[in-house]
Amino acid sequence: MTAMRPHIVFVLADDHAAQAISAYGSCVNSTPHLDRVAAEGARLDSLYCTNSICTPSRASILTGTFSHVNGAATIYTEFDHRVPTVPEALQQAGYRTGLFGKWHLGESEAALPRGLDDWRIYPGQGTYWDAEMTGPDGSAVVPGYATDTVTDLALDWLEDQRSEHPEQPLCLLLHHKAPHRPWVPHPRHADLYPLGSIPEPDTLLEDHSTRSRAIQGVRMSIADDLTTDDLKEELPPQLRGPERRDERARWNYQRYMRDYLQTVQAIDDSMGRVLEHLETLGIAEDTIVVYTSDQGFFLGDHGWFDKRLMYDQSLQMPMMVRWPQQIPAGSQVSEMLTNVDIAATLLEAAGLDPDQALPDQQGRSFLPLLRGEQVEDWPQAVYYRYWEHDDPEHHAPAHYGIRTPRWKYIDYYGDGLGAPGASARIFEREYELYDLQADPAELHNLAGDPAHATVLEELRAQLAELQAQVGDAPYTGPDSPRPAWNLDAFQQHSGRQAEPAGG
Repeated sequence: MTAMRPHIVFVLADDHAAQAISAYGSCVNSTPHLDRVAAEGARLDSLYCTNSICTPSRASILTGTFSHVNGAATIYTEFDHRVPTVPEALQQAGYRTGLFGKWHLGESEAALPRGLDDWRIYPGQGTYWDAEMTGPDGSAVVPGYATDTVTDLALDWLEDQRSEHPEQPLCLLLHHKAPHRPWVPHPRHADLYPLGSIPEPDTLLEDHSTRSRAIQGVRMSIADDLTTDDLKEELPPQLRGPERRDERARWNYQRYMRDYLQTVQAIDDSMGRVLEHLETLGIAEDTIVVYTSDQGFFLGDHGWFDKRLMYDQSLQMPMMVRWPQQIPAGSQVSEMLTNVDIAATLLEAAGLDPDQALPDQQGRSFLPLLRGEQVEDWPQAVYYRYWEHDDPEHHAPAHYGIRTPRWKYIDYYGDGLGAPGASARIFEREYELYDLQADPAELHNLAGDPAHATVLEELRAQLAELQAQVGDAPYTGPDSPRPAWNLDAFQQHSGRQAEPAGG
């Protein structure tokens, strides 16, 4: 039987960099089941997050809105659940909806998942082994390895729904903890990616001397900021001290990447199970399968781990979409997209008008691009803003910027503006400009080069236009407008009163 509306299986990983997926040309690992999604569907090559950190990106994916609208600017915020979500819209349209895995959007009663027929989520970040999970009927420990057990829950739900509600379309959200820090692999992958075998990025030993002072102060160094818990063993005494920094970076990198890649391998196993289960249920041809991550991640690039910054390894999200009925196998989408566009795309694929289903959504459906259609007026720039200024652990500065196919301009305005979790310190304002065509590794800051003054001014004007389009206020100093997070942000954007929390 062919479903009138497609089923949707949306798989979201945490911190999975595109450069650790072989379909994206990885030189460090092999992911055959993820590659299959790309081979039988589309690979998106220019999908970017609008705020590279877990909670904000997840809120943008679910609501189709930017951080200043959904209220989730930092990991210390709960997104405004009065802003409608994709699962709510699909449930109202007759879909059966379920979510299993990482939520990380708040733990208050008002912040629990809505618009879902069933759900099981990890409190906070969750754990890799014997994870506690909370659902509508309370909390319990789920024995086993989290990537495997959350897959079990998700596939059991699919099977139950097909049995109990065979005529209804399904939307399954499978949200993995992996490969989030502290990168705890399953023993079955212990022999993969042995120490010394993992290629190093060209920029592993970069000294950051050409970058802004604010960036030079971030604490995401492979050499100096990974802990014993991260590395699973003590650093040898002979590698300590500033004079041994390069050797220490190489030693740490191999251990970090071994564990990171092994946790990715369990996700690849999970995707294989998902695809096989869809075939067993007889709905593989009628199902949209999406694999993505909430943001990118530094895998030793520029000497860093983590994300937050606007450089491409952090900014780019991998995404592969398989829908045999509509997406040509082996296709690639090169147009510039953002995580804010995902909601509109899923809703249009389900036969809904995104603007009616989610009146507050700010994205644009890229379903025509997935189908291989030419869209002449597709945007040629994306807007990014990181709000969690000078956070207690990583000390990344507040900044916003614009990326075009050729250029990247970043304004490190360096003020937390009262965002939850942001520092009250104000940094000196700094700027960076990169020619991505001549300098794809983003090593040469051209912001102070008189030869690029015209380009700089053009990008600043284009950035201001983007900010106006999305309704985000530019920084004009310490007295700049400060978003009134959650309820007020919702009211300012929508122009209407929100329902009471939980209503």
